[in-house]
Amino acid sequence: MRWLDGGVFAMGSENFYPEEAPVRQVRVDGFWIDETPVTNREFARFVEATGYRTLAETAPDPRDYPGMPPEMAHAGSLLFQRTATPVDLHDHGQWWTFAFGADWRHPLGPDSGLEGLEDHPVVHVAFEDARAYARWAGKALPTEAEWEYAARGGLDGQEYAWGDQLAPEGRMLANYWQGAFPFANTLEDGWERTSPVRSYPANGFGLYDMIGNVWEWTADWYAQPKVEAKARGSCCVPANPRGATRHESLEKDSSPVPIPRKVLKGGSHLCAPSYCQRYRPAARHPQAIDSSTSHIGFRCVVRAAG
Repeated sequence: MRWLDGGVFAMGSENFYPEEAPVRQVRVDGFWIDETPVTNREFARFVEATGYRTLAETAPDPRDYPGMPPEMAHAGSLLFQRTATPVDLHDHGQWWTFAFGADWRHPLGPDSGLEGLEDHPVVHVAFEDARAYARWAGKALPTEAEWEYAARGGLDGQEYAWGDQLAPEGRMLANYWQGAFPFANTLEDGWERTSPVRSYPANGFGLYDMIGNVWEWTADWYAQPKVEAKARGSCCVPANPRGATRHESLEKDSSPVPIPRKVLKGGSHLCAPSYCQRYRPAARHPQAIDSSTSHIGFRCVVRAAG
């Protein structure tokens, strides 16, 4: 882990997606944070020590999902599948499929395994799976503010974790999609899916893979950022802000079975200049806590005793 002293920084962005705005000054206290996302090797130690079963390894109870077709009541997880041709980018179902037997041990489906992927980030972990690992390790999941502060690496106000250019002088500094998503990946970064942690340079805080590779769970419920009016003459900024309430995370959920959502940060290997430009510290995404996918992982923090 790396110790970060904390401090005041400009959180958010007003140049890409509305859910990242407004830019606001916040302060975080010092904390320890994992240098990399939790890997398959590390997650395997947790499972071996505890016998833990992830959500993706457990068949859903139809009583929890009224109207769910009985044939879907099997263990599995969402798996990305490249399309053969251009598709409607508003239809996520074109490239996501619920694959029976896909889980952290079988990241590409029931016939796949972890050989050669030991140092890749663990995937197919739902929020509770990430939190269970963190508790076992004596750690916690970061808040959104802690995560973004760490991702910026000391470069306050820059769009990317390394400056204001995505690929300075053509250098690939993170694992993201090059080409036309979701059917043509030119693999300029060398990876079709996840990459081993530390494959790209660390940021200014010595942290790896804060951008791209896998999205990362945070502890915060998702909602539009709020900015509290400061008292006249006050020079204070919000300290250690937390996200919305569980109820607020459900406010715009019109699905038949509303599921609360946590904030994901960092983007993944599926983010592309042509689609989902969320390979930035300010980027954020709402993820249902009962869902796991082939591009979501996590890392942990330890806060200073206070």
